[in-house]
Amino acid sequence: MRTMHRSGVFKKTNDRARLVIATIFGIVFGVFIGVSFPSVSLNKIHLPSSLRSTFDASISNDQDFIVRSPERTTDNLPKIYVPTNPRGAEMLPPGIVVPETDLYLRRLWGEPSEDLTKKPKYLVTFTVGFDQRNNIDKCVKKFSEDFQILLFHYDGRTTEWDQFEWSKNAIHVSVKKQTKWWYAKRFLHPDVVSAYEYIFIWDEDLGVEHFNSEKYIQLVKKHGLEISQPGLEPNNGLTWQMTKRRGDQEVHKVTEEKPGWCSDPHLPPCAAFVEIMAPVFSQEAWRCVWHMIQNDLVHGWGLDFALRRCVEPAHEKIGVVDSQWIIHQVIPSLGNQGKPEDGKAPWEGVRARCKNEWSMFQKRLASADKEYLAQLGKD
Repeated sequence: MRTMHRSGVFKKTNDRARLVIATIFGIVFGVFIGVSFPSVSLNKIHLPSSLRSTFDASISNDQDFIVRSPERTTDNLPKIYVPTNPRGAEMLPPGIVVPETDLYLRRLWGEPSEDLTKKPKYLVTFTVGFDQRNNIDKCVKKFSEDFQILLFHYDGRTTEWDQFEWSKNAIHVSVKKQTKWWYAKRFLHPDVVSAYEYIFIWDEDLGVEHFNSEKYIQLVKKHGLEISQPGLEPNNGLTWQMTKRRGDQEVHKVTEEKPGWCSDPHLPPCAAFVEIMAPVFSQEAWRCVWHMIQNDLVHGWGLDFALRRCVEPAHEKIGVVDSQWIIHQVIPSLGNQGKPEDGKAPWEGVRARCKNEWSMFQKRLASADKEYLAQLGKD
């Protein structure tokens, strides 16, 4: 019995020894295989079809992509710095940079290249209150499909405009109690409106019975006008002789004013001058004018005298289109959006700020000129 017991113990010991040796040998063999073959492509392993389908089903598409394309990771992106790119985009490859945009309406479905059956070539903006809806309706109907309509709403009422069919394809921007130059500075950046050849920035109280938009554009191009406006029919709202309509010609660029008003026949208000109620800018002229608009001066008074700085020669490229003319109805709608203070009517406070801003703009411009000339040593 004892002999048999020792024999059993000895057999178990040999079995364990063989197991340990086999394990060690397996580990050594595995290390050898790992060193000899550092990577194995799953695509090169010929598995039975039944096993391959089971294996493929066990991993996700993302995992499959990572296994098959290990050479492209976020750690090895090319180092890019292109100083000629727009500011802030220097680390992007130039081919992906889109520095400009537009106001074209796009769909939520389909191919992007098929979104637009027609691209408007011109942009028309009106700063409006709902009370003037019928007048704006008449104005908008004077513009064809070549013109994109953009309404800036200073009274906060937008949905009511859907009673007009054209309103459904217009752009609506609503911020209460703001002026058109406040809107223009914030929503008409040159890189946003670069798709449009001409930009109309108009008031809401204009009569357009004698105005044709297509003919207007033709005349602007014919006479090389970079900044223009339709002629004004003489009425109580006429301020300057330069913008007064002349019935004997298509366009005029110079005029005569009261004695002493013009130090030079090529300078405002005798030339190189349009008013701010209904200006029209070429794309290039607007790029300059936008930068000149002061962020905190919202009424634009004085801007009309400085527009000449944005085109050269100004007395040839700024003019009034006489044969396409409008009527300024002089409706003080925006003035009524003011606040009554110290017993004064709302419009009185608005008018006071207009005059103050004019003075401030003149001083800033003169100061900027002086500083620039001093830097050049020409002070």
